[in-house]
Amino acid sequence: MSTQNAQSEGDFWNLRLYVAGQTPKSQAAFSNLKKLCDEHLKGKCHIEVIDLIKNPRLAAGDQILAIPTLVRKLPEPIRRIIGDLSNTEKVLVGLDILPHQMENI
Repeated sequence: MSTQNAQSEGDFWNLRLYVAGQTPKSQAAFSNLKKLCDEHLKGKCHIEVIDLIKNPRLAAGDQILAIPTLVRKLPEPIRRIIGDLSNTEKVLVGLDILPHQMENI
């Protein structure tokens, strides 16, 4: 299965993970995201973790309504995924890393 769907070889991925403290769900989301980036975006990914307990005003800029939320800033268009990112296939499709070949979801 190829991981070269919507992105070209030169694309760089800028991802923001919005969390609220070090909850188990926040930690799981970061761990799942790190694993996904290591496996599918080798060296082409920057992850920024934003703790809304420390910086609550940052939620407005990316219209964060639930946490954890992952926001793909680059490559455009912006995409958002809510949750702990444990369903790898849905996350890959949602970020447009894998083609939309999934059926019966």
